[in-house]
Amino acid sequence: MTLQLVQVNFKARDDSALGRFWAEALGWSASSEGPGVTNLEPVGFDWPDPSAVCIDLVRVPDPETVKYRVHLELATTSEAHRTELVTRLEELGATHADVGRSDAPWTVLADPEGNRFGVLEPSERYRDTGLIARVVVSCTDPRDLAGFWGEAIDWTVHELTDDRALLRSAKDVGPYLEFRRTPDDETGWNHIHLDVMSDPVDDQAREVARLEALGATRTDVGQGDVSWVVLTDPAGNEFCVLGRG
Repeated sequence: MTLQLVQVNFKARDDSALGRFWAEALGWSASSEGPGVTNLEPVGFDWPDPSAVCIDLVRVPDPETVKYRVHLELATTSEAHRTELVTRLEELGATHADVGRSDAPWTVLADPEGNRFGVLEPSERYRDTGLIARVVVSCTDPRDLAGFWGEAIDWTVHELTDDRALLRSAKDVGPYLEFRRTPDDETGWNHIHLDVMSDPVDDQAREVARLEALGATRTDVGQGDVSWVVLTDPAGNEFCVLGRG
């Protein structure tokens, strides 16, 4: 089994500007593989590596209005750090977002293009994840998606209930991947999806076939002749299997 979760992909109206926001928010480095694409990763990071899930921003003139159901949540080490981080994110251009849950033990913000993300309360669980504590996928059946993604990328299940599934790399490094039960009418709009990659890259076709056998479906989103393959998981969430280029 050779698939790795390597990055989250943001569709952006302005990849450079949004990339600057997230690079400064996370303290990461930014680079570009070509016009309209901005890549973010931790300073000194040797990509790909399970110790981090990177960010890829792709310029789309008018990102379509669909529910990708994916967002980031950031770790804090103390209440003072949490307050400082929220203040710094606001200074960078984040705004508070109302999700109708005043009892939630985290702060919900939106980045400059409206993508919601959370700043978590301090937790021992996320002490070694880096600033990105977890990548969250909203869904109606966490158990089902945990089964698919656990097989797909060989991550270990750390928590499994009807409301939540929490997975992490088998090497016990990097952020967690959470599947959270959320009624569809409470899912916010954003433009984010997951990207996975086979190692070696030449195994892409074999891994796509394995994912299809697990329940994934090939999807045409108008991508044309590209090096990646677009699939949807059993819940209908789009994700890409990267290839060369």
